[in-house]
Amino acid sequence: MAEAVKLSSMDAAFLYFETPEMPMHVGSLSMFQLPEGYSGDFFEDFKAQIIDRLADAPMLKLKLSRTVLDFDHPSWVEDEQFDINRHIFRGSLAAPADMDSLRRIVGWMHAKLLNRARPLWEFYLFENMPGNQVGLYVKIHHALIDGGAGMALTKIIYDVVPNPEPRVREAVAKPEEAARPAAPAGLVETASSAMESYLRFWQAPFKPDAAGGFSLPRSGKTDVGSMLMDHIAGQVEMGVKFAAALPAMAGAAAKSLPQLADVSKLAELRNLVSPKTPLNKSISSERAFATITLPLSRVKAVGKAAGGSINDAVLAISAGMLRRYLLETNSLPPRPLTAGVPISLREEGNANANNQVFAMLCPIATDIADPKQRLATIIGESSKSKAMVSPFKDFVPLMSNASTLGLPMAAQVLALLYSRSGLSDVLPPATNVCISNVPGPRMSLYGAGAELLHLYPVSIVTHGMALNITVQSYRDQLEFGLIAGANILPDVQRLAGMMADELDVLEQAFELAA
Repeated sequence: MAEAVKLSSMDAAFLYFETPEMPMHVGSLSMFQLPEGYSGDFFEDFKAQIIDRLADAPMLKLKLSRTVLDFDHPSWVEDEQFDINRHIFRGSLAAPADMDSLRRIVGWMHAKLLNRARPLWEFYLFENMPGNQVGLYVKIHHALIDGGAGMALTKIIYDVVPNPEPRVREAVAKPEEAARPAAPAGLVETASSAMESYLRFWQAPFKPDAAGGFSLPRSGKTDVGSMLMDHIAGQVEMGVKFAAALPAMAGAAAKSLPQLADVSKLAELRNLVSPKTPLNKSISSERAFATITLPLSRVKAVGKAAGGSINDAVLAISAGMLRRYLLETNSLPPRPLTAGVPISLREEGNANANNQVFAMLCPIATDIADPKQRLATIIGESSKSKAMVSPFKDFVPLMSNASTLGLPMAAQVLALLYSRSGLSDVLPPATNVCISNVPGPRMSLYGAGAELLHLYPVSIVTHGMALNITVQSYRDQLEFGLIAGANILPDVQRLAGMMADELDVLEQAFELAA
């Protein structure tokens, strides 16, 4: 059995903040085209493929192991009773079994909490859809995986050719030849090893590079004594790394403080305070889901024409849609809405199944009527926001493994109190909407022999932020997935349709329309 691995503080936070109204899993809706003349059982073919490739995604066999009274962060342990039939299901749609029906059922299922007694993921296949298509809805808890690591999972679901050659597995060692995993260190041995590592570090020259790799051993046990020792080791680790990072942090602060102290820019800072809108209220335990596909080449051309990027154009399309909706409901605030924009901290090639993400706040110019000027303003605001947070994002991982005994229980109690109190209805929102863009594959993909047509992301909404817009690129497509609190935006598909209209408006503004 694999050794237990304790969750980082960032990963564990998605567990602590989860309530029945705020599930903390992410997912996707993939649409496949079955081959012409296909007469097999796609569900069984797909399940057999996943079973064959589970070794490529070992995180899918891990479940949570809690500490006594949630005294410290839980750990990932291998599920000795793992059963694939508890995770892959054959779904069913009521007639006419079309995309509208599928979006409704995905919204309904995305509102349901995952079972914490099992590995935190589920796949649902919906067959017999019009045009010989199949829908695949995937949900995975955010504590287990973020968007960057999610891309690493594509290799167990997708192929780059319709019928790949069977995979050649490495020979498995015989039981008597297999190396036995080291037994967990006892409390005394752990303490001795920790002190040895600690002294060895301080005997070496004090260099940031050395601190970055500084690590103390953990017992991995859940008894109180072991948890206390592991907690002390974590505090020492974090202290050493912070001390090594202080010069760089001071330099980052020196770069950013002049911008904050510039009186001429105080008005700009005011725009980072999010205005109140009907989207920023308490959400129910129901979800509405919408999708739309926009041509990547068209969106890219709009961004280029304005001197910006695809991300800037996505923000402008989203801003135009939000402005249109709020005008319709007579609730457009005089100040611009702000978007929370996730930023990946994951280095290229890193496929670890944990969260490595940061975020910035960006005003999206919803107070500007002219679409051309709105996009130009967004480009400027986005650059300022990136410049403001960029010096500090390298220090975020220092906090990812912070250990605070007693925090898990306290955080869960506070999350429930906030969820039940309705405070998000009266407090100013931290941000109005989350807008995220995840780069995806440009080549065609296949699953169990069927061609992937669309890959729509399904994300998270929270109290005070009832709408999340996540974009996944695929081939020459931008696949938009909009998830919303159904009590706030029951007809979110109508908002998705407005995004296509906003792309037309931007093309006309820059004279790009055919």
